[in-house]
Amino acid sequence: MTRLKLTPEQKSVARAPLESRTFLSGPASCGKTTAGVERLHHLLKQGIPGEAILVLTPQRTLQDPYLGLIHSPERDPGGEVTPATVGGLARRMVDLFWPLAGEAAGFTHPDQAPSFLTIETAQYYMAHLVRPLLDQGYFESITIDRNRLYAQILDNLNKSAAIGFPHTEIGTRLDTAWFGDPVQRRVYADAQDCASRFRAYCLEHNLLDFSLQLEVFWEHLWPQEIVRAHLVRTYRHLIYDNVEEDIPRAHDLVRDWTPHFDSTLLIYDQGGGFRRFLGADIETGWSLAELSNRQVVMATSHVASTPIAHLGDALARSIRPDPPAHFGLLTGMADHAEKVPGDELSILQTRFYPELLDAVANETATLIGEARLPPGEIVILAPYLSDALRFALMNRLTARGVPVRSHRPSRSLRDEPATRSLLTLAALAHPAWGLRPTRFDVAHTFTLSLDTDLVRAQLLAEIVYRERDFRLSPFDKIRTEVQQRISYAVGQRYTVLHDWLRDYRRSAPLPLDHFLRRFFGEILSQPGFGFHSNLDSVRVTASLIESIKKFRLALEPVLLEQAGTVDLGREYIATLNDGVIAAQYVQAWRDEDTEAVLVAPAHTFLMMNRPATVQFWLDAGSGGWYERLSQPLTHPYVLSRTWEAEEPGRLWTDADEVQATSDALVRLSAGLLRRCRERLYLGLSELGESGFEQRGELLRSFQLILQTGA
Repeated sequence: MTRLKLTPEQKSVARAPLESRTFLSGPASCGKTTAGVERLHHLLKQGIPGEAILVLTPQRTLQDPYLGLIHSPERDPGGEVTPATVGGLARRMVDLFWPLAGEAAGFTHPDQAPSFLTIETAQYYMAHLVRPLLDQGYFESITIDRNRLYAQILDNLNKSAAIGFPHTEIGTRLDTAWFGDPVQRRVYADAQDCASRFRAYCLEHNLLDFSLQLEVFWEHLWPQEIVRAHLVRTYRHLIYDNVEEDIPRAHDLVRDWTPHFDSTLLIYDQGGGFRRFLGADIETGWSLAELSNRQVVMATSHVASTPIAHLGDALARSIRPDPPAHFGLLTGMADHAEKVPGDELSILQTRFYPELLDAVANETATLIGEARLPPGEIVILAPYLSDALRFALMNRLTARGVPVRSHRPSRSLRDEPATRSLLTLAALAHPAWGLRPTRFDVAHTFTLSLDTDLVRAQLLAEIVYRERDFRLSPFDKIRTEVQQRISYAVGQRYTVLHDWLRDYRRSAPLPLDHFLRRFFGEILSQPGFGFHSNLDSVRVTASLIESIKKFRLALEPVLLEQAGTVDLGREYIATLNDGVIAAQYVQAWRDEDTEAVLVAPAHTFLMMNRPATVQFWLDAGSGGWYERLSQPLTHPYVLSRTWEAEEPGRLWTDADEVQATSDALVRLSAGLLRRCRERLYLGLSELGESGFEQRGELLRSFQLILQTGA
């Protein structure tokens, strides 16, 4: 691991006395995390045992800089540092001290081991409970995909645990703040009933979703002297990064725990709070500063050039002239007074949206080919990344020889071509499931798995596949002239696949995740087959297998108890086809080709917390940059500690909505520019992706800057 040259501020943080309590704040890209990593290195060099150090982050993907040091060969031998999230820490404590928590929390079978649910398995059980209620008229006044409905009910439960109020008050809080159609009140009542039913079902069957894990830990374990003593004795030093992105209960825990640490380093990103829709609370995070005896502020960006820093602050002030004190600007007002953006801002303007995508692809190819800019230093961002936009943009870039990758965490596993192929093969291998793939699905599977074109794959599927009885015919039964059209190379790979499936059908079936591991290792990953060199498909396969494994481990005890023999493979496929929201798989964030242009939603790029030399912003006139997603069953602002503390029972008005959108836009735009080194390309089309004229607030703010200066 290469050691960086530290600034005086970073040195003061990293080499502070072993008993210091430091609160480090500043805008993004000022070197705060680097100082945190160096602090960890300093503690280890001073002889502090690794197992006595706790590194907390709001989500696992933010731990990567610390893991780089923890796994570095430069490290002296010794105990392991513990990287964790508060949710992960809660789960470990619930698992370790289950005998203390089970009965006190009201579980029906406290003498039996609990099952921990992922977001996917939680949605499965929620669907199991809510589907019959939908037939009875629940939620009949709204139109929403079922998977989104299940996810929003779970989100309400998570927020109740994250904020610290009883889950039975969800409906009341939403109802009290509602100002509009009275029919919506019935929706809140239905959501409350579903949440209560789900919680009762979890208590009855020893199931713990995220909300229950956190609630059991905070309400029943943290107050226990034996639990508190265990944690206090184990961890003597704390490094807590991205404080602003965490939930109030996490801040409460750190507030209670801080007096027992020998040293603490709390790192706060001014202008952050991008996870607010997940319960992040910037106010309770900022209040932790009062626990520290040293407060260090970093204000110099190590990423954004001076012109980009000026542009970011000018844009922030044009959107919101009175940014809050803990927002943190990079430059002073006098530094850029009356300054009109120059080369740091380029505008790509077209009439139609496809023309804009062509212009972006052409400019990207020029930057790589003529300006010699590494592809990994370019990101193309949009407020939302639809499947159509993702395909259109990546297809254009690929056609111009530009290496490209995309990352969209909200994309369901079922939408990935590799997933569809793997599950089609699984259905063919398990005829007892009764899931008959269509001929098109089989042709698509042949295209990817046999590494051939769609024409040959379609011809092969038409001849060998019989949908009625799941039968695949041997290649040598095909007429010679047709074999030649398909090619003998493809035929040879098909024969290997066909024979493997035939032999598997004659043996005892394996659990689905075991089947996919074996099939991938023995067939699909071998030279000549489609997954051998397709790293994106390999990543999807790893995430799919992990998802299935967690699904099986969580559901097996309950389903077997209820219904005897249940085929979990078939249950998983049915759940996935319902559009279940995917869990976060860390490998999907880490195992990426960094030498490729990144196409991603703007918020996703922010949470990756990495810089880029050039950024493209598509749909600059779209309201998607600042408008909240429609969530009829929940509300991220009303279900927050700050809202309830200001004025209990206050209504959410249009003025509150305007203020919230303004705040969200200034955080998003400034956060992106703080991660931009040299140039921003603003993509504008008179008619947007949907064909409508766009004149959103982001575009208006840029026009204000260009017309009047900053």
